[in-house]
Amino acid sequence: LSIILSLFISCYCSKYSALPKLNNTKDVEAFIDSAEVVVIGFLEGEESHGYKELVAAAKRVSSVPAAICTVKEVWADYNIASDSIALFRKADNHQENIVLSKIKKLETDGLVNFISINELRYITEYNQVTAVGLFNSEVKTHLLFFANRGSKEYLELKERLGALAPEYTGKFLFVLINGAVKSNLKSLNYFGLKPQDLPRVGIYDGDSDMKWLLPEGEISTERVREFCESFLRGELKEVKQAGAEAKTEL
Repeated sequence: LSIILSLFISCYCSKYSALPKLNNTKDVEAFIDSAEVVVIGFLEGEESHGYKELVAAAKRVSSVPAAICTVKEVWADYNIASDSIALFRKADNHQENIVLSKIKKLETDGLVNFISINELRYITEYNQVTAVGLFNSEVKTHLLFFANRGSKEYLELKERLGALAPEYTGKFLFVLINGAVKSNLKSLNYFGLKPQDLPRVGIYDGDSDMKWLLPEGEISTERVREFCESFLRGELKEVKQAGAEAKTEL
């Protein structure tokens, strides 16, 4: 009985740990489209270097779906030439690859870190890990949503801005800065804000290192959209910036 039970557990665990297999480009496209961030192992098979680490990492970062594609004819569609692990995200239409032949030793912790850093979403919560991915993105302009987690407006506004974000793919990264976290006080101060001033919305342009605040008032979809459009039209560059030294708003 113990042998049978052991075999059952072994088979169950093996089945549970297996990643979905994507057999053609249509499968891969559907998988990429299924979530804001996904990871795909373009590997020769389940015995390939990196597979076990990907399975383990996928369990630890359960918010990011993972799969495997062993069909090399499909790899070329994603500019994959050899065994690689690729992360796809919608927030800036970006593909980030780990080419396994260039990695001396791939460890699960390193892969978890890779996924966590690059897990940018339509609205990404700012922290020390996501900051790396945010500032490494080719999209250098951030629409910043300053709010205190737990406040009555928090969830409603996060959902509202998250729904607006896809309109600005490739133009803005939408970033949530939780004012209730002590480590974020520096970011608030950079915009001349304190936790009691929230919620507020701002724009930071990494290319010009300039920043602006949406004037106080209702944070409606229409106002935030017009704020974004004003930046894209170049109108904000004529407006005095927000910040500790320049507190006059738009």
